[in-house]
Amino acid sequence: MLNKETDKNKFLNSFKSVSLIIVFIISIFIFSGCYYDSQEYMFPELGSGCDTTNVTFSGTLEPMLSSYCLSCHSNSTAASYGANIKLENYSDVLLRVNDGKLYGSIAQSGGFSPMPKNSTKLSDCKISSLKIWIDAGAPNN
Repeated sequence: MLNKETDKNKFLNSFKSVSLIIVFIISIFIFSGCYYDSQEYMFPELGSGCDTTNVTFSGTLEPMLSSYCLSCHSNSTAASYGANIKLENYSDVLLRVNDGKLYGSIAQSGGFSPMPKNSTKLSDCKISSLKIWIDAGAPNN
């Protein structure tokens, strides 16, 4: 009789353990699928105000070039640090647009020297802005 009681208790304890494990596994599957798929969380660049509707040279490109490029590619530093590539004014920039080097380098396409050198790649928003401006004919606006 004692053996039957002991066996029954072992079975019940084993059943409880297995049941708890199954409930735990099911809970993991249920709760792992319940997270907040926020576009801003998953793609922070999209939710951060990337506005490419009014891309201009003076309002979009000049500030970007000033922040990320002119430390090496200004008229005074290009010979020493920027492989003599100048990006300080519209005509300098247009030369690099026309030879494809500006977009290729900033987008870090194969066959181009990735820019900014020794720094992180520019955001997709900034690269898209440059592409939009180039595709619009690189106007001096």
